[in-house]
Amino acid sequence: MPISESPAHRVEDFHFGAAVYSSDGENIGELRRLIVDQDTMELHAIVAQETRRFSGHHLAAEALVEDDLAIPTTTLRSVTRERIDVVLSTSELRHLHPYLSYRTAPLTGGDVGKEALVLLGASVGYIPRLIERHARHPGELEVRPGENVMLGRTGRRLGTVRDVLVDAGELIGIVMHPDGFFKEDVVLQVRFLDRSDDLALFAHLTEEDLKHLEPFHP
Repeated sequence: MPISESPAHRVEDFHFGAAVYSSDGENIGELRRLIVDQDTMELHAIVAQETRRFSGHHLAAEALVEDDLAIPTTTLRSVTRERIDVVLSTSELRHLHPYLSYRTAPLTGGDVGKEALVLLGASVGYIPRLIERHARHPGELEVRPGENVMLGRTGRRLGTVRDVLVDAGELIGIVMHPDGFFKEDVVLQVRFLDRSDDLALFAHLTEEDLKHLEPFHP
């Protein structure tokens, strides 16, 4: 049944790298990101990195094909640590909007001339500049593996996101791998997290808070 009608999911249900399957049994990709409301931390969507077969890369290896797909949580049938099943068919999933899309940046005066030479068959090494866009609404933030976790706006990096903790459709914390050698992963509760940009999550912590972060033992 859809996630909105199912019992509360356990903390360990969502796991980066979990395989995502369509209703007709095709493995369409793996979990790469979560999109949550930055105020309530309610989970809005998952982002799956598509397999080469599903995205078409195996047919057009040189083409620019977006391979991150945003899937609303209302379409999730079941979730386990290893597998996520979606109520949509493979065909229906292919009609969802990509999470990342690209458009050509406005041409400069020099670009116009180079583009004209390319159209005439000249080899001038011209590559159009592309602007990347995220399919995120205002008020949403993205959490992805490997993302930097910064100490407020100090510029100090605490570590990187290793995994996420989701309970009853709400992000309740992240698993962070601290900077430095031979350190255990720790749990960083959502109450410490501030709004993110496209490069990092920001955590509001004191030095005393840092001493009391709990190790993560799955």
